[in-house]
Amino acid sequence: MHIVKHITVATALMALASCGSEKTGNTLADKKARLEQLKKQQEDINKQVASLQAEIIKLDPSANPEKAKLVAIKKLSTEDFQHYINLQGKIDAENIAYVTPRNQGGQVKAVYVKQGDVVRKGQLLLKLDDAVLKTQLNNAETQLKYAQDIYQRRSNLWKENIGTEVELTTAKNNVDQAQHQVDLMKEQLGYTNVYAEMNGIAEEVTIRVGETFTGNPATGSYIKLVNTGDLKATAQVPDNYLEKVKTGSTVKIILPDINDTIISKISVAGKVIDPNNRTFQIEARLPSNASFKPNQLAFVRIMDYAASNTFTVPVNTLQTDEQGKYVLVAVNENGKMYARKKHVEVGQLYEDQLEVKSGLAVGDMLITDGFQNLYDGQLITISAS
Repeated sequence: MHIVKHITVATALMALASCGSEKTGNTLADKKARLEQLKKQQEDINKQVASLQAEIIKLDPSANPEKAKLVAIKKLSTEDFQHYINLQGKIDAENIAYVTPRNQGGQVKAVYVKQGDVVRKGQLLLKLDDAVLKTQLNNAETQLKYAQDIYQRRSNLWKENIGTEVELTTAKNNVDQAQHQVDLMKEQLGYTNVYAEMNGIAEEVTIRVGETFTGNPATGSYIKLVNTGDLKATAQVPDNYLEKVKTGSTVKIILPDINDTIISKISVAGKVIDPNNRTFQIEARLPSNASFKPNQLAFVRIMDYAASNTFTVPVNTLQTDEQGKYVLVAVNENGKMYARKKHVEVGQLYEDQLEVKSGLAVGDMLITDGFQNLYDGQLITISAS
């Protein structure tokens, strides 16, 4: 059978060559054109031969001279498919504060917190120099006692109808003014105690006893508090995803340092594009966790497409012919396994998995390995693994 086929192909080619030689000249351009024509004709004939071989094998499997090719398969079932935008981001604190005094500050006499300490709102952090204020307070309290004593005397005389109402009123005003001065000095003395205004972690404590504390980070002496109970993941998103990434989009946050993954939602999607890098910022809140740290590396994956009950195949199994895209599946025909084409409509690609919207069915046996150079109708054997 093979000899007859080869003779037929050779005869046809010779006939074609003979016809071509009669119609063309002997110039180099003519010879090149004739060669290209013969190559095309040979390709067409080879396709016809392959097609006839496949038809003969289908009608008479025993006529197949080839050995079965070893392949690996995967039985297909429907599954959920998601496509993500992969970005690199970091963890940020929602609330970061630099501790400041309630007045102009002063010289530090005591530091009650160190870097890494857990801090509660209202906790005493620093004690500033209060010597001058204490002296002023003592003077004010002395003046108050004196004014109270004068007022008491004026009041006693007034009850005996001695003195004037103006003198009594003046004494009373002097007491009020002295009391106000004492209250003011006590308030200022309280300012020498520096308290935390929120819960958090003392991330940086650079102030030392003897230094002047103003709370300005530019001075290099400060206390930085971070509220680790209110963290978020942030990332910069290329502006071509502006219409796909919205507030409420599902986001997968991977923290490689601690081998943890969190599913969250985008809480903030910026509307302003940075002209320097053509990106906009997104934020996603994180649950409270002592293992999460500000500035920690985070891989942020934003879901921009999802499909349920669909098929996925490895992208390298997809091939193309003149009819479009296809994959090869294993089919049992009369007790033997053959490779068969299945033309498919594909969707999104994520990593190495390709969504297939149509063309496959539950139970199809996708050829995942050994599909290279397989043709439709080729005899195959399935790997035991």
